Amino acid sequence: MPFGPVRIDPDDTRSGYEFRLWAPSAPRVDLVFQPASGGRLELPCERGDGGWWHVKVPQARAGDRYGFAVDTEHGMLDVPDPASRYNPDGVHQPSQVLDPRSFDWGDDIAWHGRPWTEAVVYELHVGTFTAEGTYAAAERRLDHLAALGITAIELMPLGSAPGRRGWGYDVVLPYAPQPAYGHPNDLKAFIKAAHQRGLMVLLDVVYNHFGPDGNYLHAYAREFFNPAHQTPWGDAINFDAKHAATVRNFYIHNALYWLCEYRFDGLRIDAAHAMADASSDHFLTELSRRAREATRGRQVHLVLENNRNEARHLGQPGQPGRFEAQWNDDFHQAAHVLLTGETHGYYRDFAEQPLQQLVRCLAEGFAFQGEPSLHDGGPRGEPSRDLPASCYVNFLQNHDQTGNRAFGERLTALSAHAPLKALACIQLLAPGIPMLFMGEEFGTTAPFHYFCDFQGELARAVRDGRRREHAQGSEGEGQPPVPDPNDPTVFGASTIDWDELRAAPHRDWLAFYTQALAVRAHMVAPRLGLIRPQAISHRFFGPHTFEVSWPTDGAGTLVLRAHLHDGPSDVLPRVEGALLFGVGEDNGLPAGALGSWSVRVHLVEDPLP
Repeated sequence: MPFGPVRIDPDDTRSGYEFRLWAPSAPRVDLVFQPASGGRLELPCERGDGGWWHVKVPQARAGDRYGFAVDTEHGMLDVPDPASRYNPDGVHQPSQVLDPRSFDWGDDIAWHGRPWTEAVVYELHVGTFTAEGTYAAAERRLDHLAALGITAIELMPLGSAPGRRGWGYDVVLPYAPQPAYGHPNDLKAFIKAAHQRGLMVLLDVVYNHFGPDGNYLHAYAREFFNPAHQTPWGDAINFDAKHAATVRNFYIHNALYWLCEYRFDGLRIDAAHAMADASSDHFLTELSRRAREATRGRQVHLVLENNRNEARHLGQPGQPGRFEAQWNDDFHQAAHVLLTGETHGYYRDFAEQPLQQLVRCLAEGFAFQGEPSLHDGGPRGEPSRDLPASCYVNFLQNHDQTGNRAFGERLTALSAHAPLKALACIQLLAPGIPMLFMGEEFGTTAPFHYFCDFQGELARAVRDGRRREHAQGSEGEGQPPVPDPNDPTVFGASTIDWDELRAAPHRDWLAFYTQALAVRAHMVAPRLGLIRPQAISHRFFGPHTFEVSWPTDGAGTLVLRAHLHDGPSDVLPRVEGALLFGVGEDNGLPAGALGSWSVRVHLVEDPLP
């Protein structure tokens, strides 16, 4: 890749490395070289074209440390490599030279991925997934995920950020895996072990901003940012002004680095709506196109977070310039209002007709397809009805929707059992791609807090800002103080307690998820790519009862019926098909009636010609 150190002779491990830094604002750059044997050398870099500085060091070897001394308006400043492959001592310390070919992938080169239609996604945070908080400890839980019916693990961001505790979205070294979780080769071993169990591994990446501590680019590469666009983090990343080509390449090669060097099976692009790009070839389009080109022969999947519901970015799996899917916030918001009755913040948009909006998500993808949003203050979304059913990742919980609450409560603490089971059944067996958040499958009682590891004034500002934010909403009224995100006990409280699986309520939840996902694997996933979007239909049987039908090309029609309320439904017309799965009791009710919070999923075979 054109960023970071490269071997002078790619075929000779003794040839040393060439070090490069893009510093168009700097009048002078020196390499600060620290051999593993000891000592420190400052070697002047030569200015090249386009703002690049470079120097060759024949004696450099994997394991050596290095950084750059950059002449800034405040004097010489020591900085790490923004494309560092590893910063073992933290983001303010020297980078380390790694040989990416030192890991033995073995027969993993025969792994080409799985179809997106088979995806059942499991989002996890490495640091709190286990008590140890390492890649190696997470690897020991892979058999649990495979037995559950998970087919794709999605890791929260791994790029290096300040400290040892954090969600990963304050990344400042996006090429350097977080050292608190283990060595980069431990991450590769985790991915290889996942592949051996038939599990894809996706990575959440952050291309819309840098964190508030440890980003030195403003000091020597101001061109990395475009002040014409403002974001919640300040000047936008420069995707469309002068020097944008280098910036775009920095992120595109980061994507290719994770997909090719680490053999991830896909990426989730964080907050794509915060990427300001007025160019004719949008960065997201270029990213998709180049990722497809670089991974031909593999099934690599690209997913967006985009609260604008811009359907234009979505398409068929593997389509160049498009993304397989988008996190479907509309599904979550509608379901959350039905489960909790909360209507503050962005839930305002779902306060009046949450059931109707949930059904629209099931039938058409997005609830908002250009309609006005109270929360956004204007139209939101684009028409999505004609997109494949696989374009929507549906979830009831994720890191944001749990951790951005004042106290990080899980839905098991906010909802009664029967409604939660009914909504989970809909999520797991409707065609949209289901995503679970770690521990959800057994009803973990561990909260998931927002946590970080900042120091000094920044730590105080984050703590006080979070408390002000939640004091303004109904969620925080009459509650104790919002936990300090920098407190190590807040991080510890978010760790999954796997011993809970010994208790009956948690084993029951796990059995339910396992059974539902087995039905999905055998009866829903094989039909997902055959669904005809324009033929999908829905109807209501009163204010709390509905049916959605997904006809396929030659494989029957999936029919989901649900009654989401206390008390029985009216008697419904008979479904002429096999019952695949259901939740909720109907004992003692007239034939055709559904009990409280009941869901039934049927397969209606196509009539004989």
